[in-house]
Amino acid sequence: MFNIVVFASGSGTNFQALIEAVEAGEIDGQIAGLVTNKSEAGAIDRAQKHGIEHTVLAPSQFSSQLDYVDALLEQLNHWQTDLIALAGYMIKVPTEVIEQYPNRIVNIHPSLLPKYGGKGFYGRHVHQAVIDNDEDESGCTVHLVTEEYDDGPILGQRKVPVKDSDDADKLASRVLREEHKLFPEVIAQLINELNSKTNN
Repeated sequence: MFNIVVFASGSGTNFQALIEAVEAGEIDGQIAGLVTNKSEAGAIDRAQKHGIEHTVLAPSQFSSQLDYVDALLEQLNHWQTDLIALAGYMIKVPTEVIEQYPNRIVNIHPSLLPKYGGKGFYGRHVHQAVIDNDEDESGCTVHLVTEEYDDGPILGQRKVPVKDSDDADKLASRVLREEHKLFPEVIAQLINELNSKTNN
């Protein structure tokens, strides 16, 4: 069974979308665990409701970055992780984890990358920047994670119109609806590709 581990820092609506896709048989795998850096993250409630193990791991809990990375890698190894899905994860994934799981870490970002990506472009900041620059469309992107923020190869995108009446929250809501469709679709496709490589 293909083991997916989700990283989330917030309410976890994209995590929920993945849970539902797995339960519906749309993704050929299981969610082995949730990693969050915040003990109050709403994603934890979703994990508990669906019987998914979770752990809270934040750099601030450890005396050194090395200890934090070791704990993270140990947890991922314990869950026999095949794929990591970043679903609103607000801290940078350590280099050591990226090296351990090459081309097996995916992130969902609320803009049409390469526009409005990189350090500082997250959540509401992205949507406000789109509106401030009078863009006529926005959307979401799923991409592979590399050393640079929001810079890895793009696996899929969905577009939405930007309306004259939009504020950041209205645009965020429209983009989020597309995120919930795109993220499970891309992960399902990626797992199928990885499985076919393994079987050949």
